[in-house]
Amino acid sequence: MKKLLLITPPYHAGVVEAAGKWPHLGFIYIAGHVRAAGYQVKIYDAMTKNHTLEQIREEIVCYQPDYVASTGYTSSVNAAIDVLRVAKEIKSSIVTLLGGIHANFCYDEILQKHPNTVDYVVRGEGEETVPELIRALESQGNLDEVQGIAFRQGDQVIVTPQRPFIHDLDSLIPAWDLVDWEDYTFHVMPGSRLGLVNSSRGCPHDCCFCSQQKFWFKTYRQRSAESFIEELEQLRDTYGVTIVMLSDEYPTRDRERWEKILDLMIEREVKVDLLLETCVPDVLRDADIMWKYRKAGVLHIYVGVEATNQETLDLFKKNIEVQQSKEAIRLINEAGMLTECSFVLGLPHETPESIRRTLELAKHYDPDFAHFLMIAPWPYADIYPDLKDHIVDWDYSKYNFVEPIVKPITMTKEEIGQAVVDCYREYYMSRVKEYPNIKDEFKRDYLIRSMKMMMENSFLARFIKGLGEIPDEIKKQMADLE
Repeated sequence: MKKLLLITPPYHAGVVEAAGKWPHLGFIYIAGHVRAAGYQVKIYDAMTKNHTLEQIREEIVCYQPDYVASTGYTSSVNAAIDVLRVAKEIKSSIVTLLGGIHANFCYDEILQKHPNTVDYVVRGEGEETVPELIRALESQGNLDEVQGIAFRQGDQVIVTPQRPFIHDLDSLIPAWDLVDWEDYTFHVMPGSRLGLVNSSRGCPHDCCFCSQQKFWFKTYRQRSAESFIEELEQLRDTYGVTIVMLSDEYPTRDRERWEKILDLMIEREVKVDLLLETCVPDVLRDADIMWKYRKAGVLHIYVGVEATNQETLDLFKKNIEVQQSKEAIRLINEAGMLTECSFVLGLPHETPESIRRTLELAKHYDPDFAHFLMIAPWPYADIYPDLKDHIVDWDYSKYNFVEPIVKPITMTKEEIGQAVVDCYREYYMSRVKEYPNIKDEFKRDYLIRSMKMMMENSFLARFIKGLGEIPDEIKKQMADLE
């Protein structure tokens, strides 16, 4: 039986991953469909395990796969290619596959630059493409008939037609039993087991800095509420999952379906906490059922704000107004949930004054968690042509929202980098003083643990001496929570 080894790349930036560790959902679905097609498959989450390339080499040698696949977004794609290079060094006959958002758009560059490392790029959804590609290779079939791939043929890059998106998301086959569940937890909640679940795919929005609306061609599909709830119950009962992050770009688009999900979680007492992302208009739309969000188990909501002035919001094509964001965050906070949002800095027109205004308006929004992120000029984003002439670093591994890639006209890289740290310092040093006065014990402990996590596990740990002095009372509570 032919064997496929799915390997996450050993890339770390200390941004989102600082909050916790969760399974790679794309690999879980691909593994399920590859296994259903009659092949042996293993998921090796080298990223979560903090394994080195040498340890990855040992795993490949031990498993002896016929196929090795990796995946990457822009900042991790070089690490993914390194994984495939190791596979080829071990045995040149191993067939290598690369997927993910960056490869989906930049397949030509990848195949031209790495002709002896990357054999095939899987574009779009991989659940049907990967097993079909393996079947074609095993039978020496016509690869031109495999939709959704790109590969080299001599000096030419062949791109097959786009594979249609999977219509029925309830038909997907997740291989949850192949997950090393002991690896996954939400750091803020000790003893938790963190899962990642998908209830919908796609995004119809126009945000010009984002890749998702382009990847999905602005389409949108959703699972049934019943299927989603049954999966949460399976993860809870079979694998001990206590908290789930939704991977959806836009889970709340259909109010009727979303409210049914909330009602079923309440009615069936699912008791699995949810972390999710949604948009400002949906929060405003759902003002009358925010209580259902919380009662159902929604714990933490990331709201797509991105900017604090109307000019930049319009540039990003967010289609929201500044005051609407403020109101959405207030509604979530008042319903007893945690709020999180991010603010994009480092555009060409950025100045110290504009950064100061962003910080002050972030304070006005008053989210529990604010992130001040560098613009990442992904080469496939709609905004890329406007940023290209201002890019000063072409190393994809630094396109991680932390490194300054775009140099503002009137600022240096060093100045914009320090400005981000200053924003974090001032925002959180002002908020942390309020923590002892929070009456909700769960929220108070959650925020204190989160602050401790940010200081120890995130990219900010590199700048910890510059963040400011933590009040003694908070230091004590941090120690008590250990």
